[in-house]
Amino acid sequence: MRVGVFQSGPGGRPTDRLARLERAMDDQSHNLVVCPELFMSGYNIGLDRIRERAEPADGPFAQAAADLARRRGTALAWGYPERDGDRLYNAALCIGPDGGVLNRRRKLLLPPSYEGEVFASGDQPPAVFEVAGLRCGMLICYEAEFPEAVRALARAGAEAILVPTALARQWRVVADATIPARSFENGVWMVYADHAGEENGLACAGLSCIVSPFGEVRARAGVADETLIGAVIDRDSVARAQARLPYLADLPTLLARIGPVRR
Repeated sequence: MRVGVFQSGPGGRPTDRLARLERAMDDQSHNLVVCPELFMSGYNIGLDRIRERAEPADGPFAQAAADLARRRGTALAWGYPERDGDRLYNAALCIGPDGGVLNRRRKLLLPPSYEGEVFASGDQPPAVFEVAGLRCGMLICYEAEFPEAVRALARAGAEAILVPTALARQWRVVADATIPARSFENGVWMVYADHAGEENGLACAGLSCIVSPFGEVRARAGVADETLIGAVIDRDSVARAQARLPYLADLPTLLARIGPVRR
């Protein structure tokens, strides 16, 4: 299975951003392409514009993306501001190559940023779903920085974790070190999609990456360039990594032996 990450640059209305994604896909063929957090709207565009561009999960952007997925025979995952009645959510959607919905997420935990001023927190836990026979889970940005979130999906059988993100440059340690560590400690693929460049004063980290279950970076974008990176993901490497370093299998034994921690 060939997976791509579209590291999108700043600017452009939703239709422009989708057109840029399609142009980036012209020279490469993928089973799945993952885009950043709030890819549809742009991340740091101001509260009023976030509210203006928010759509229902089946809104015009999702319909246009489903058409792109069908024409290219490619699954797509992306972040967007979801409108549901009077509430807005920082959400992500994954659709299959037939345009059907495979997974839908609302960010459970909002970081210390503007997000708390405009978005409500989601209340549904992440789930495992299949893309081209690969068992996947999806987390949104801040969620993937918690070991427990990735581990919960890995223990539920996920072989790859898709992470639309909007990581600021001051936190590049997450892209450099935390995400490879999540792969290594769980024996899973991490597919991490950030924005590139600067958007209204927010310098994004870029450094989108695809990391193997052994913690090896198989593809890495730069900091400022809009680009599409790709790597081949295989299920066998997940089994090999989890057999070689059986963290998931040994976790219950370790926890039982640690017991309650004294204060």
